[in-house]
Amino acid sequence: MRTTVGIIGAGPAGLLLARLLRNAGIDAVVLESRDRAYVEQRQRAGILEQGTVDVLRAAGAGQRLDREGLRHDGIELRFARRRHRVDFPALTGGRSVTVYAQTEVCKDLIALQIEEGGPLLFEAEALAVDGAGTDSPRVRFRRDGREDVLECDYVVGCDGFWGIARKAIPAETTRVFERTYPFGWLGVLADVAPSHDELVYARHDRGFALLSMRSPTVSRLYLQVPEGTDAEAWADDEIWAELERRLETADGWRLARGPITQKSVTPMRSYVHEPMRHGRLFLAGDAAHIVPPTGAKGLNLAVGDVVTFARALTYATETGSPELLDAYSATCLRRVWQAERFSYDMTTMLHRLPGATPFEERLQLARLERITGSRAAETDLAEGYTGYPFG
Repeated sequence: MRTTVGIIGAGPAGLLLARLLRNAGIDAVVLESRDRAYVEQRQRAGILEQGTVDVLRAAGAGQRLDREGLRHDGIELRFARRRHRVDFPALTGGRSVTVYAQTEVCKDLIALQIEEGGPLLFEAEALAVDGAGTDSPRVRFRRDGREDVLECDYVVGCDGFWGIARKAIPAETTRVFERTYPFGWLGVLADVAPSHDELVYARHDRGFALLSMRSPTVSRLYLQVPEGTDAEAWADDEIWAELERRLETADGWRLARGPITQKSVTPMRSYVHEPMRHGRLFLAGDAAHIVPPTGAKGLNLAVGDVVTFARALTYATETGSPELLDAYSATCLRRVWQAERFSYDMTTMLHRLPGATPFEERLQLARLERITGSRAAETDLAEGYTGYPFG
């Protein structure tokens, strides 16, 4: 089998890249190790930056997003039992974010790929990328019990942190930057209407809490918990009681309870792999970088990567110049590091840090006071949250 671009991974990054390349007249094959049902049910991010929404619309994948996505024009910060709303459009010239789950993005892009795009091979396990440093890279994969080879001009690894693409880059040419946080998020889905119409980020002496949502009838809520916590060790009533404590305000606001349908614990880490390219192998999304979820950046960074690659390959195809392809890693990493900074700032400002001194805890409050008391500081948060420009 032969194609111009071999894409490993049918998450939102790989699927969107296939769509962008198809619209540019460039053929691609997508290899995905899991079956379609698994991909369409894989719970991940749910906040789309303005730029991500714009890209999906331009790619022809915005119809259901526009019908069912929940546009949010701000977030609420809570600390010391006080509430402060950050107004995104007023601070960013009209930008906003949209709540629309990654599962729904994948469903939309899979349907388009099957109807209009090139091959999308489910249950096709990529085994290795050979010849990444040559002009003819190959992806070895297994499907239906048989090994096969996908010959490509380019390979894009959208196969996540545990995928095989990054392993094809020689270790002596790379640098890794990472930080592991000593806490995680206990996340729950609950069949109850959200108790607020925008996301609420709460800093509390007992730990961080987040009120989010998946739809007008389904709430998504998170609690900071110690690293290694077993989600099932928390009874439903304990979770609701702790959420009420951490989200409490002085004005009588109340949290609505409902049946909890899902529990999980998300570890927190920051990770960057440099470079994001070796020869004709390009990394995108979690294959190259991880951010803690506090800043809602993971999916959006992956979108920025594949937009950058699609633009670069289209330019090379039209002009014969590899200039933008050669700049891919540096171009992506500028945005990646700004997102890493933003996510780190949000995480360390809002979470209770084990072993923190009273001085450090007062600094957290001072940072929040600065944001709520300075338009310049508030604008910096709004610009980071709604997303930095692609490329």
